[in-house]
Amino acid sequence: MYTIGERINGMFKSVRTAIQEQNPEPIQDLARRQLEAGADCLDVNVGPAAADPAAAMEWLVKTIREVTDAPLAIDTTKPEVMRKGLELAGPNSIINSTKGQQEQLDIFIPMAIEYQAKLIALTIDENGIPRDANGRNEIALRVVAAAMEKGLDPSQVMIDGVILPVNVTQETPGHVLETIRGVKLLSDPPPLTVLGLSNVSQGTQQRALINRTYLVMAIGAGLDAAIMDALDADLMDAMITAELLLNRAVYCDDFLKAYRSR
Repeated sequence: MYTIGERINGMFKSVRTAIQEQNPEPIQDLARRQLEAGADCLDVNVGPAAADPAAAMEWLVKTIREVTDAPLAIDTTKPEVMRKGLELAGPNSIINSTKGQQEQLDIFIPMAIEYQAKLIALTIDENGIPRDANGRNEIALRVVAAAMEKGLDPSQVMIDGVILPVNVTQETPGHVLETIRGVKLLSDPPPLTVLGLSNVSQGTQQRALINRTYLVMAIGAGLDAAIMDALDADLMDAMITAELLLNRAVYCDDFLKAYRSR
């Protein structure tokens, strides 16, 4: 499974302070540690840290690029900030994210093509988040159709079924698992699936356990990628073990170490 480390985000106090003080050390340390823990890609989100988010994104990406050329997921809703991040991040980046509304797809699909980036599309439209899997998959189908019409291969699209906190809407985790399964039937090749995993446990008292359990369930349903805390060793171990048990990795006694050193 493709793991996107979530920790370089201005919502975290240490990252917000580093951005405001333009101190590269905490950012570069997070980049190194997430990759060493097994992350394949790094999410990069300015959050509320700067009055000029485009300049802050430029600083963040340049700072990360001093220590790694790993793929980056540029996380913003602002097209001008996204473009600045993609220009500096280079090919194999991820646009995180667009919604399934035509006006947004018209902006971000061409950007994905221009910068050779994958596109995360949330199953949200002008009516909000659908109540069930059928509504989510209808939006996903519109996203895939729009991508194909504009020349973006479905394999470059990552559909996010939009998980919500389980303590707010307990039926949603099941609907999202159904969405993951349904997305695989939308096209050939099918789009990828992705989740912002930590949202499922937001506001709960057993966050680590809920995240770990739901990730394994989602992998079993066909999840391809997750934006998650790669520094949570138990979470990563659960993900690696689920991949092993689904025969996506070759068993050896040191399979956890082997994964991290790949």
